[in-house]
Amino acid sequence: MSMFSIGLSGLNAAQNALNTTSNNISNVYTPGYNREITKLGEGSAGTGGVQVNDIERQFNQYVAEQLNSAKTQSSALETYYNQVSQIDNLLADREAGLSPLMQNFFSSMEDLASSPSDPAARQGVLGNVETLSAQFRSFDSYLQDMQTNINNQLEDEVTQINNTTEQIAGLNKELALARARTGEAPNSLLNQRDKLVSDLNERMDLRLNIQDGKTYNISLPNGQPLVTGTDSYKLETMEADYDPQRTVIGYRDGGGNLTQLDEDTVSGGSLGGLMSFRDETLDKTQNQIGQLAISLSMAVNEQHKQGVDLNGDQGENLFKIRSPQTYGYENNSDATITSAEFDVSRVDELRATDYTVSFDDNDEPVVTRNDNGQVVAFDQDAWNNDDQLKFGGVTLEFSDGADAPVEGDQFEIQPVRRAGAGMEANISDLDKIAAGDAGFINVGNDTGNSFEREGDLNVSDLGITSNAFDDNRKYQFEVESNAAGDEGTLTVTPATDIVVNNSNVDASDISDIELKEGDEIEVDGISFTVSLPDADETSSLTVSQTIFATGDNRNALAMQNLQSESIVGGSATLSGAYGSMVSDVGNRTNITEVNLDARQGLTDQLTAVQQSESGVNLDEEAANLIRYQQFYQANARVIDTAGTIMDTILNLRG
Repeated sequence: MSMFSIGLSGLNAAQNALNTTSNNISNVYTPGYNREITKLGEGSAGTGGVQVNDIERQFNQYVAEQLNSAKTQSSALETYYNQVSQIDNLLADREAGLSPLMQNFFSSMEDLASSPSDPAARQGVLGNVETLSAQFRSFDSYLQDMQTNINNQLEDEVTQINNTTEQIAGLNKELALARARTGEAPNSLLNQRDKLVSDLNERMDLRLNIQDGKTYNISLPNGQPLVTGTDSYKLETMEADYDPQRTVIGYRDGGGNLTQLDEDTVSGGSLGGLMSFRDETLDKTQNQIGQLAISLSMAVNEQHKQGVDLNGDQGENLFKIRSPQTYGYENNSDATITSAEFDVSRVDELRATDYTVSFDDNDEPVVTRNDNGQVVAFDQDAWNNDDQLKFGGVTLEFSDGADAPVEGDQFEIQPVRRAGAGMEANISDLDKIAAGDAGFINVGNDTGNSFEREGDLNVSDLGITSNAFDDNRKYQFEVESNAAGDEGTLTVTPATDIVVNNSNVDASDISDIELKEGDEIEVDGISFTVSLPDADETSSLTVSQTIFATGDNRNALAMQNLQSESIVGGSATLSGAYGSMVSDVGNRTNITEVNLDARQGLTDQLTAVQQSESGVNLDEEAANLIRYQQFYQANARVIDTAGTIMDTILNLRG
């Protein structure tokens, strides 16, 4: 045993400890750095002294996994909140929101009802039609820009994820080579790899498997690998197979095949937060705005067409509306959707959702709501008889013949998604505002009973097809059934030309007509369908119409009254539906904020635990610096003392 060797081992140990401490201090602000300590041990038997067993990295895998999981959730919630708060601010703005503009539109109708022929009142209506339409377009544009931005952000996130997984695979290789050369892995490379895993978890939820305690393998929650040893696999952004405007995530496997991932496969992190926000809030809000636009436009248009303008013409559509959007899946046959229109008679069935139409093994359509996965009933008679698919307030027509849909074909239907983008004023002429009523119809039979359209009387489906009445007129229709009850004769008083089943009949030939059940009669703008009385019986119908005047305001009042009617989905008023939408987005924003605060608190706690073990404390390192300096000086003194003793011994010989 030699004092020199003992002192030298101490100097070496002190030097290593000082180097480690210096390295800790210099990396105090380095992201992902884990504090190192010098592990000392007693020297081997026979030599004594001290030896450096290891430069140990202070890293707790269990705490790191907990922290990564917490970061994944925090990042997702933060991304979600940043997005949803934008919509919340947009909808809740009392000045820029839709609610005050809808109120102004109906207020202008009230002004029109007060002065139906006043040009200022009419201009007020047109001005509000244009302003309201412009705001719907603006809202749709804002939300569509958010859709585009999310598509771009998804591309950026996927690029960063691919870069990170490639780096992790590269570090796996470098660490394996380092272990092969020296038997130990450099702490700096281990730190870099763990930092990359942490960064990756902030972008999406992943699964980490440590093979043999050394190699990091990373996979998606569904098990598809992203990193396997020294190999990495890529995610790619791609157009959704059901919607070319929607970016989704695809997986490129080892064989080079690209497969579209289900949207719920990607969760957590900023990537999952973006996709959750789009699916849960953005799509829904766009559909709700579109539903409002269509419900308002169609209700006002239908009522406006019941009136007459200052020229005595029947009213036109007041708003232009956009037809439903449809997309065919990429792997479909040659079948296409040739027509997609809103069904005025079923507008109360319109919902704020998208649909998927698929065809089963009998080539029959199956309609599914995308928001809840429920199968939706459709008009089977319209499909069987007219090849029209009617559901949810829309009517679809498909290519026929050899190009008719077959088993496996699928189509994405977005009835209201972009409806706000196509909302515009349809008229610009003040005189064309149909404030006056086309005239009310007084109907009675020969017993004086009132006519009910659904009643079992001698006619049905009574309606006005035009404004043909040019003065106050009254018509009496008398139908007499034959002895068999299967045919009848018609008398019209006063005598006039009529149309029977779309064929013109002169007044003098009317008595020669042999009417049958279901024949359609039209005269002077009045139309109805014949329902024959019992055999050898006669029944009559009297119809009169009161003509509008320049000051007539009845249709303006009817349009104003739409404000209080349940025209949105057949269950809500316009203000009620809008208020519900604002409340829904507001609640979702508040819930997300609360969850974010709670999750961030947990993340901060885990970060504190991790830093208490792995972080660099400058006060502690400064104390270590002094301690190891003294350790170094003491060992230097041992060597100096050994030298002095040696010199003394040598001098004794002299």
